[in-house]
Amino acid sequence: MSKSSSDRDSRSTRILSALPTDSRTAPHRTFHGRYTPHTRLVSSSVLKPSHASARFSRYTHAMRWTSLAALAALQSAVLADVEFTSPKAGDTLDITSPVDIEWTDSNSGVALADLTTYNLFLCAGGNDDGTYKQLYTLTQTGPASFSTGSKMEQPFDKTLGASTPKNAYFFMMQSVAAKGGTVTNFSKRFTLSGMTGAFDPVIISGMKDVTGNDGPATIDTTNDAAAGASSVPADSIFDVAYTMQTGLTRYAPMQPIPPTKITKKDNSPQHPTSGFTVAQSFLPIPSIQTTITQSQTFSVSSRQNTVAAAAMPTDDMAKFLARWKD
Repeated sequence: MSKSSSDRDSRSTRILSALPTDSRTAPHRTFHGRYTPHTRLVSSSVLKPSHASARFSRYTHAMRWTSLAALAALQSAVLADVEFTSPKAGDTLDITSPVDIEWTDSNSGVALADLTTYNLFLCAGGNDDGTYKQLYTLTQTGPASFSTGSKMEQPFDKTLGASTPKNAYFFMMQSVAAKGGTVTNFSKRFTLSGMTGAFDPVIISGMKDVTGNDGPATIDTTNDAAAGASSVPADSIFDVAYTMQTGLTRYAPMQPIPPTKITKKDNSPQHPTSGFTVAQSFLPIPSIQTTITQSQTFSVSSRQNTVAAAAMPTDDMAKFLARWKD
């Protein structure tokens, strides 16, 4: 027997001896064939990885999921600015008692000290834009200042929404940064028990795609504002609803161009309805100084008309026109 054959048999013996006893001694489980580092061991009775391979597979899968979870947590931390500490994820709160809302500096992104004012809203629905709705504005008298504190106690009307599906509610805080731009943070999801109202179909539909207790992703436009303070604003700022913007300058979306043909057979609203509160006293003087409307991207092209002008009339019309020459 050649030396190479002897080496292969020796390696095969070491591989078999490394397997559990039941794998080596069980009938009809003798491994056949020549082993190389690139050959999978195959049993004559079953096709399954060895115990060692199974353990390695479980280990690599666990390591892969751990890495993905760590990456997701890192990305979440980078995007966060205001971190809600109350309500907590999955809380069920009784609507008959005021809700405690608290937040803190997440120590990443824009520092809390660099944020000036904020608006706070109670929302419900999905995580994607257009799948959730604003139900109530907690900052009724206008943007609040971060210098006044980092917690609030607020009662809510039980007719604002429903108690099911669970974890449909979350808070949304839109903050103004001192360097320009806004940061929109969302709390974890929670449930309000004892609600007697009904959810809008948009909310019901949006909740179908929600998994877990996380709210929508953070929206940060401060970098855009700092990079282009003297240039045209980023398109994303025009996508924020006008009533949800804060600051001295507001942004309006591009005005649509009327179509050349009317195809609709019935009329329907372009946007969902929004809640409102009837003023019971004089409102504060508006602080908005400028509204910037997004520039039109619609363009037209023209060309010269090369057709010659028609000749002057020679019939009775010509005589009629001649009367007015003087």
